[in-house]
Amino acid sequence: MHHSEIKADVRKLIADGTVLPAHPLALDANRTLDARHQRALTRYYLDAGAGGLAVGVHTTQFAIRDVGMYRPVLELAAETAASWTKRPVAMIAGLAGPTRQAVAEAQTARGIGYHAGLLSLAAMKSASEDEIIAHCEAVAREIPLVGFYLQPAVGGVILSTEFWRRFASIDNVIAIKIAPFNRYRTLDVLRGVAAAGALDRVALYTGNDDHILLDLMLPFDLRDKGVTTRAWFKGGLLGHWSVWTASAIKQFEMCRAARGKDSVPAACWRSTPASPIATARSSMSPTISTAASPVVMKSCGGRD
Repeated sequence: MHHSEIKADVRKLIADGTVLPAHPLALDANRTLDARHQRALTRYYLDAGAGGLAVGVHTTQFAIRDVGMYRPVLELAAETAASWTKRPVAMIAGLAGPTRQAVAEAQTARGIGYHAGLLSLAAMKSASEDEIIAHCEAVAREIPLVGFYLQPAVGGVILSTEFWRRFASIDNVIAIKIAPFNRYRTLDVLRGVAAAGALDRVALYTGNDDHILLDLMLPFDLRDKGVTTRAWFKGGLLGHWSVWTASAIKQFEMCRAARGKDSVPAACWRSTPASPIATARSSMSPTISTAASPVVMKSCGGRD
């Protein structure tokens, strides 16, 4: 599947930038998938106004792959989204593991109807950058890719500017989630995408929980050989946005409206310190035990 096959309204939504919450996992008292509450979560994000969903990612728990839940969780989110709203919704599937596994997951996601795959590179820690690029190219032959630069503290791989240039040069890459929690490594990605001449094709999404609003508000002026190229983060794909989603969308729209202005509204600056504080407060396990949390159905507006 090539990105040109994505419906035009969904492709534009991803390219222009939107709010993509990372979908949590609802389990019952027996630690099995609670489909009713899982649907309620999906509906909550859609009713809050999210532009799409990232499913089967870190917030969904990577361990769903070990117990046969990967396909059912992806299917449930896709079916719920399709039946709940008629507006464009970008569906992003998490892809993980070594090449054979990641390719198989890409084929599964494509078959269910997902538009792109968020490719985790945590399984490639011992690989060279050449080997990682080959891995990415293999998966990109199956589904459009969203790159993922994850901080090393939680399993990410440190990658060079040259790696990101080569990655962005892969024709079926449509976005990158940048989450190294490090300003210099964030700039490495931006410089790599700019060097590939891919800023018009590859949308930049922040995953930096400690820098969300500033990433979304401020331009990045990249200088190379006396030429300045201006880059912007277009949206965010965050587990952080799996809670207080409606408020996150309001902040996102406020930041987007402030771009390119001579001054930034004070409300934007006042909200900036609250973001990492909220992250710290919400950094519990993203698995929701519905047996222990009967209020989840009310708060998510859930129905069967």
